[in-house]
Amino acid sequence: MDWLRRLTGGRPSVEPELSTGTATILDLAERIDRSADELRSFVPAYREFTIGKRGGGMRRIAAPDPATRSLQRAIDRSVLGGSPAHPAAFGFERGRSTVAHARLHSGQAIVLRMDIQDFFGSTRAERVRRYFRLNWDPSAADMLARLTTHAGSLPQGAPTSPKLSNHLNERLDARLLGFGVARGAVYSRYADDITFSLSADDGPTLHALIRFTDKVVAEAGYRLHRRRKLHVRRRHERQIVGGLVVNERPRLPRERRRWLRAVEHRIRIGGEATLSAPQLAGWRAYRDMVEGGDQAE
Repeated sequence: MDWLRRLTGGRPSVEPELSTGTATILDLAERIDRSADELRSFVPAYREFTIGKRGGGMRRIAAPDPATRSLQRAIDRSVLGGSPAHPAAFGFERGRSTVAHARLHSGQAIVLRMDIQDFFGSTRAERVRRYFRLNWDPSAADMLARLTTHAGSLPQGAPTSPKLSNHLNERLDARLLGFGVARGAVYSRYADDITFSLSADDGPTLHALIRFTDKVVAEAGYRLHRRRKLHVRRRHERQIVGGLVVNERPRLPRERRRWLRAVEHRIRIGGEATLSAPQLAGWRAYRDMVEGGDQAE
């Protein structure tokens, strides 16, 4: 299983043994270059609003104010930054990408995608506190949880939430990866998007993956979208992972390639650009990363 060796670096994917930390608030203050008194008195503040989701519905955002964001960035950099997530977690991790996530599932007979409902909002503050207790004493762990959660959960919009969500779900990833490997399935996760793929169209294995994922997700405190966002795609259908078509190899969807070519053509003939120069450069770089510069239909 070359994909598994690439994913794990040849190391077993197991959850580390739980321990009780001893680092203190003074240690935290020194690490993030703040005073202990400042940390004790700091009150995080957020601006809450909703935005529309691409697939419909609304997403609740809790954006930290500048002071809170600055402090959370320091925590993200100096407390969370040194710990890599589980190898199967591709979202929010340096050196991993939607392209790498999609590449794992390219050329497969079946691609199964499942989506976790309200991923950040369902990641409860008590789980965050328990995670910090692995390395910090109770007072410091309580403080870190207070500084990185809002209204009892991870706030979507805080710079600390992405990495925390990955660290907190290492056991979920290890269990799903292990179950998938035992049944010949490839597994990876990008934030709330869980993906399995199979080289053969095996109905019983497919149903076993869905049932086990539902169980593991529930035990972690989440719920799956069981109808609207459970996708099973076979070779004769368009298989999408991370926004990319993976039936043969990762590619931008045809409509996105055509849109980008139309933008480029409009610029070449002197028409009004719908993208700024940096935006266009970003899209071109992404296309080249995904497709190696191949723009053929």
